[in-house]
Amino acid sequence: MEQLAKIEPVLEDLRRRRDERVNEFKAIQSKIVCLQAEISGAIDHGDPAAPVVDENDLSLKRSGELKEHLNDLQTEKNGRLQKIDIQTNSIHEMCNIMSIDLKMALKDVHPSYAELGRSKPMSISNSSLDRLSEKVHALNHEKKQRLRKLQDLGSTLIELWNLMDTPTDEQRFFDHVTSLIKVSPTTAMPQGCLAHEIIEKVETEVKRLTKLKASKMKELVFKKLTDLEEIYRSVHMDIDSDSERQTLNDLIDSGRADLSELLARMDIRIAEAKEHALSRKDILEKVEKWTLASEEETWLDEYERDQNRYNAVRGAHINLKRAEKARILVSKLPSLLENLTAKIKAWEKEMGIPFIFNKVRLLDCLDEYTCTR
Repeated sequence: MEQLAKIEPVLEDLRRRRDERVNEFKAIQSKIVCLQAEISGAIDHGDPAAPVVDENDLSLKRSGELKEHLNDLQTEKNGRLQKIDIQTNSIHEMCNIMSIDLKMALKDVHPSYAELGRSKPMSISNSSLDRLSEKVHALNHEKKQRLRKLQDLGSTLIELWNLMDTPTDEQRFFDHVTSLIKVSPTTAMPQGCLAHEIIEKVETEVKRLTKLKASKMKELVFKKLTDLEEIYRSVHMDIDSDSERQTLNDLIDSGRADLSELLARMDIRIAEAKEHALSRKDILEKVEKWTLASEEETWLDEYERDQNRYNAVRGAHINLKRAEKARILVSKLPSLLENLTAKIKAWEKEMGIPFIFNKVRLLDCLDEYTCTR
């Protein structure tokens, strides 16, 4: 009995140390099981079962192995949390730029990411990490698409502004859009700059300006037609203005016309008309002299038929002086007519078309004048 009494305290101490070791193992294994459940995703389906401690091996070696395994799992978890932190920050930034609900975006990946209080551990499973990466990729793709769309709309705005001389004050309302035209998708951008509401507003403005553009372009086309008419009129060339105006009006209203191309064609026609008008200038100057001389010839004929021309009436001396000048002009008519005829023939040969003057071939007018004379 004395020996048992002596052994009992030793046994009691061993039992106590064994229980402590079991509890220590249980605590380590519980952490291991919990971490494994988090990494595998099993924790999403409920709390893991309590671990069973193998009481046949409570050695320090086994304890060290478990602690090392626990440390590896903790390192793995920390690495995953770091990845999650980086990617959720990226999601936060993109949601901020595009005015997307951050909580909903994170909840789409896993409900635990959207919890503010963190009543449950954040999911660090492979499937959650994959979904998180997919979310980042999807948001990044959406961000690039929205940026590209706004850049295209911004460029269109500038083209329309330049075309219609839009005041700078009106343009300033869309500075936040035009400032993005040369921005790279990787550049830091202001909050909400790629929001759907902004894109819709810019689209509405582009549609409004496009309608104004059609009206403005129509106005410009008809202004150029008026310029063309003036050029033709100044050199006595003919153009069917009413018919051309109606044709252009119908074409523009149909929506089939490329207005920019139409304006360009009008510019070409104006340039050609100016060149054509310049080629007629020398002949027209001579026509003016011939017209003046022939008018004076007609007047002189009438004057010389007047039997009272030498009577001392008021203005007689003025008419006498005019008659002297008219005779000089009329004496030059044959050479003037010959020179004009030669120039017209040379012009027609070079151009390959008749020289039309006030809707009539000028050579026919000269022939008729010669016959009448």
